[in-house]
Amino acid sequence: MNVANIKKYDVANGVGVRVSLFVSGCTHHCKGCFNAEAWDFHYGTPYTEATEAEILEALDKSYIAGLSLLGGEPFEPCNQRELLPLLRKVRERFPQKTVWCYTGYQIEDILAGKVGEKQTALALLRCLDILVDGEFIEEKKNIRLKFRGSENQRIICVPQTLQQGEIVLWDES
Repeated sequence: MNVANIKKYDVANGVGVRVSLFVSGCTHHCKGCFNAEAWDFHYGTPYTEATEAEILEALDKSYIAGLSLLGGEPFEPCNQRELLPLLRKVRERFPQKTVWCYTGYQIEDILAGKVGEKQTALALLRCLDILVDGEFIEEKKNIRLKFRGSENQRIICVPQTLQQGEIVLWDES
C-alpha cells in the first residue's frame, strides 16, 4: 500500500481535530474527484512501520479526536490488508478516539462480501465508528453538506448498523 498524504491536523474529514491518512489506489475514478492523483496505486510513498509509528504518535495527543481514512480508496483489497493491523492498534491504544472512513463502495456491498476478501473487509468495518459511503457524483455535489461531497453519500454509524442489522445514519445535529 502507498500513502498519498498524512494530515496531522485535519478538521474537514470528521468531527474534531483529526489525523487523516490518504491511501493511494482507487478504481472508482469518480468524475470531479478532489484527489484524482491518488487513483494511482503507486502514487505517494510506501506504507512502512515508520509510517505507522508516525500515525500512532500523531494520534497520541489529547486534542486529537481520532483517525480518518480516505483515498484513493481504503476498501480496495490491497489497502484493506494493510489498514486492518493499523486500525487494530489504534483501537487498542486509543479506544476513546473515533475512526472515520470514506469509501466509494456502499456498506451493503461490503457486508455482502462483494468488496475484497469478505473476512478482512468485515474486520476492517468492525474497527470503524463512521463510514461515509458511496461514490462522489459530481451532478449531486452540494457544498453545504457536512463531511461529504455529494447528496448520495451517507454518513453511517457502523457499530449501531452492525448491531441492528439495518443502516443507522449519523445524526448531524
